[in-house]
Amino acid sequence: MNLKWYKIETDLPDGEFVKQVVVNGKKMCLLKHQDKLYAVQNTCPHAGGILSGGWCKEGHLVCPIHRWEYNLQTGRGAEGQGDYIDIYPVEIRTDGIYVGLKERWIKRIFGK
Repeated sequence: MNLKWYKIETDLPDGEFVKQVVVNGKKMCLLKHQDKLYAVQNTCPHAGGILSGGWCKEGHLVCPIHRWEYNLQTGRGAEGQGDYIDIYPVEIRTDGIYVGLKERWIKRIFGK
């Protein structure tokens, strides 16, 4: 899997947080839970809720609309939901925080 790393160009609060960030033109949900950073898709697959408006509970991100929960390690929805969210790799470097995105095949083939 080829990843391209993008620096998050925003100030982040201290402590735990759930926040929308834009990475390479893509809205994402960046969160810190139990001293670990996670980057996930920002739209709930259940009903389109904005996950960055949610909160964390026991290792899960909770959607603010219907309170559907997603595991921060696997992206899987809670039992019975039958859905998942995309999770993106995060790296903390000396000059900031980076999120890895898969290169699109079109980009590799056509150079766009």
